Amino acid sequence: MNGRTNRVKNQQAPRYIALVPAAGVGARMAAGGPKQYMQIAGKPMLRHTLEAFLASSLIARTYVVVSAEDGHIDAVAPDGVGVLRCGGATRMESVRNALAALRAELADDDWVLVHDAARPGLNAALIERLISTVGPDPVGGLLALPVVDTVKRAGAGAAVATVARDGLWLAQTPQMFRYRLLCDALAAATDPAVITDDASAVEALGYSPRLVEGHPRNLKVTLPADIRIAEMYLGAP
Repeated sequence: MNGRTNRVKNQQAPRYIALVPAAGVGARMAAGGPKQYMQIAGKPMLRHTLEAFLASSLIARTYVVVSAEDGHIDAVAPDGVGVLRCGGATRMESVRNALAALRAELADDDWVLVHDAARPGLNAALIERLISTVGPDPVGGLLALPVVDTVKRAGAGAAVATVARDGLWLAQTPQMFRYRLLCDALAAATDPAVITDDASAVEALGYSPRLVEGHPRNLKVTLPADIRIAEMYLGAP
């Protein structure tokens, strides 16, 4: 891309781009296949997730990231969703590969909303809340829930201490950052075990992402028991 094209792109109003990494195998679900394709409330879980972004007028483009060998996505992705077949062995690698693949499409100050494929309870209202709250922020932010239960630290299967819950939040997604900042943060990250989400990579650069209160319906489906809870929220008005 030449310099003039870069200048034209950077003069445009920032866009909001959804990016859904979906190259995982869902080992903890023990479903015999990738959990993002499990049926929830009558359709594959991943389709619920993608349709949430398509339902938001604020999202300019939605992309899903899958492995090169994925044989399910063509039948599941709704029209209007871009499929990137560059998924990696870890979530961090999948996001990093996708950002590199989109280099010609995105300006440095475009916002990228990275969302877990296994959070089918996202809706347009939560997307709007995140964008309207984080939009003016110089860093970015994420949906999260403040911890309300008493927190125990365990040792050998027994409670050994009560942890103060003041200031503790449970991270959700989407996590929303400018394209260039997210690229730089993930490029600087070297240990996928430490960088468990996009916000942690940004924090490692010394930034403080804004926390935006989410909703319990935006839970991550990780264990078989989570399916019924997700269906309950998806069936609610």
